[in-house]
Amino acid sequence: MVEEIPTTRAVTTAQEAAVIEEEREQEKAFRAAPKLNKSPLHGLWALTNRDLVKWYKNPIQLFISLIQPIVWLGLFGKALNFGSFISSQPGITPAEVAAINLKTFGVSSYFSFLSAGMLAFIILFTAAFAGMSVVWDRRFGFMNKALSTPVGRGAIVTGKVLQSVIRSLIQAAIVLGIAVVLGMDTSHMNVMTIAGSFAILFLMSFGLSSLFVMLALRSSDWQTQMAVINLLNLPLLFASNAMLPITIMPSWLQTVVKLNPVSYANDATRQLLLGSTATLGVSLWVDFAVLIAFAGLLATLGIVMSWKLLTK
Repeated sequence: MVEEIPTTRAVTTAQEAAVIEEEREQEKAFRAAPKLNKSPLHGLWALTNRDLVKWYKNPIQLFISLIQPIVWLGLFGKALNFGSFISSQPGITPAEVAAINLKTFGVSSYFSFLSAGMLAFIILFTAAFAGMSVVWDRRFGFMNKALSTPVGRGAIVTGKVLQSVIRSLIQAAIVLGIAVVLGMDTSHMNVMTIAGSFAILFLMSFGLSSLFVMLALRSSDWQTQMAVINLLNLPLLFASNAMLPITIMPSWLQTVVKLNPVSYANDATRQLLLGSTATLGVSLWVDFAVLIAFAGLLATLGIVMSWKLLTK
């Protein structure tokens, strides 16, 4: 007797056909390219995070950037001890020394006065190098790639500014902590005054970063950008009240200091962190208004200039 062999079905059942179709759809979905996120905020954060990743993955760069303000605090701030100089005079009592310091610097000690100025110091020098990132992106071709994406040119500039602001505030927080350890007066510090001082530093950093990024928009020569940094940084620092009070300066220099936005940042941080008197003769709200106008004006100019100057 011959055993019958069952014939193969030529057509699958409806259930099997549905399973095969589902597998094909899953394969198509897996191989499909991801959808392009055209959100302006997504592009802005992607550009900002790119520079931040390069920064925090290189801790040596952070360490080197903190050396200079720490040297100023630990060596210059402690060596230039005006309190000891005054108290060494015959017949001077501690109460009179405190009164002289308060009248001259607006605070109880020169070290505290300088410590607040070092916050503006670190903000200024970190913001100055925001433009260098634009120069290197041009030299290595990344700027052309960024310009070929749907990300707006204003977002490219704002991303550079934001990464500089974030870096500046982190470094300023570290410098403030070191200053407190070294003896900065903390009697007036609380959550509100610290938050207010960092709001001031945010405005200062945003304005200065916008300035230096704007100056670097068409530059591909790092030497030119370094010359610009040196040309602007030292006058902005020394023609301010960062290291010396305005009262001991000549009258012509006092006028320059009052036109310098860095001076208003120093004045505000000292009022908030140290309870200092208004050394510029203006209120804390005027300091805020000046820095808001400064940051807003330069940020607007930077975005407008990016539309005209950023080219492939």
